[in-house]
Amino acid sequence: LSGQIPLTKDGVLIQGSITEKTRLCCENIKAIVEEAGSSVEKIFKVTVLLADMADFDEMNQEYAKFFAHKPSRSCFAVKQLPKDVPVEIECIALA
Repeated sequence: LSGQIPLTKDGVLIQGSITEKTRLCCENIKAIVEEAGSSVEKIFKVTVLLADMADFDEMNQEYAKFFAHKPSRSCFAVKQLPKDVPVEIECIALA
């Protein structure tokens, strides 16, 4: 699944905390994998990109609510993300 940034279905970037933005990324991932006939539980690899590693703990608390099965994960701090968002999450899931 391509990287998800905190965009609504209408393509609007949400305002708010890293928690809220992480939640929307995860909700988008859940909706996409379910639409494709899979599920969050079938996600086996996740990559999280953060614009600021200082956001890790807050992001991680929200992330854990969606990925209780703890798939393999990498997290990287990057210089900049599309549309200047603070977080982007991509994953690989089984069908």
